[in-house]
Amino acid sequence: MTGFNGQDLQRIAWELRRTVVEMIYRAGSGHVGGSLSVCEMLAVLYFSELRVDPRNPNDPDRDRFILSKGHAAPALYAVLAKRGFFPESELWTLRKIGSRLQGHPDMCKCPGVEMSSGSLGMGISFGIGVALAGRLDGRSYRVYVLTGDGELNEGQNWEAFLVGAKFRLDNLAVIVDYNGIQLDGSVQEILPLEPLCAKIAAFNWHVVECDGHDVCDLRRALDEARNRRGRPTAIIAHTVKGKGVSFMENTHEWHGKPISDEEYRAALAELAEAVL
Repeated sequence: MTGFNGQDLQRIAWELRRTVVEMIYRAGSGHVGGSLSVCEMLAVLYFSELRVDPRNPNDPDRDRFILSKGHAAPALYAVLAKRGFFPESELWTLRKIGSRLQGHPDMCKCPGVEMSSGSLGMGISFGIGVALAGRLDGRSYRVYVLTGDGELNEGQNWEAFLVGAKFRLDNLAVIVDYNGIQLDGSVQEILPLEPLCAKIAAFNWHVVECDGHDVCDLRRALDEARNRRGRPTAIIAHTVKGKGVSFMENTHEWHGKPISDEEYRAALAELAEAVL
C-alpha cells in the first residue's frame, strides 16, 4: 500500500494508541503496555508495506502478518479495523462474550488474523511454515512475524532461527519488539538476551536494528529486509513499553491490568496532546 508519508503514518500510530486505551478501558482488562509499544510497527506494515485487501482477506497472494505476541491483540484489532477488515464500532466488543475480538486473536473468527495465539513463542515457527508453503506453491507473498523480546526466552524460537537459515527464507522477516520489559520485570533481570543481534546473526540471519517508534527508520529496515536475498531477516526494533502514556512507560506493572477511570482520563489527555 502506498500514498502514506511519514507524518501520515505517525498520526495513524497515535490514533491506534488512543483506540487501544479506549478498548482496554471499556473491556475492563487487556494488555496495554505491549500493545502501545507496537503501534508504529503496525501503522507502517498495514498502511505502507503489506499487500493485503480487506475486501478479499483470504487472497492466496496476500502478504502475511503473524502476531506472535498475541496478547497485543488490541493493537492488531485497532489497525485491522482502521484498514477496513471489519467495522471500527466492533472494537468496543473486545473480550466480550460472543465477540470475534477475544484476548488473543482467533484466525477462524476474525478477518485479517493469520494465526491464532495463546501460548507465546510459536509465531516464528508458524511463520517459517507459511514462508515455506509460499515457496512450494510458487507464491510471491512475504511473511512478517512480530515477536516480543520476552518470548525469546523460549527455546522453540532458537530452533526456528536455525530452520529459517537452513531453508534460506528470504521471504521472511521477524520483527522483535525490544522494549526490555516482560510480564514479571525487565528482560535483563529475568533472562538476558544480549548480545541479541550477534546471537541471531550467528544463526545466519541478516539482522537490522531500528528505532521502533520512528516510522521512517522502520520503513528503512523493512526495505532492507525486502531486498535481502538468500537468507531471512530479523529486525530488532527498540521500543518503549507503554509508549505514549507516561505512567505506563517502562514498567512491567502495565503489562496487563485494568485501567481506572482516572487513569483513562489521564492517558487520553496525554495521547491527545501528543497528536497535536
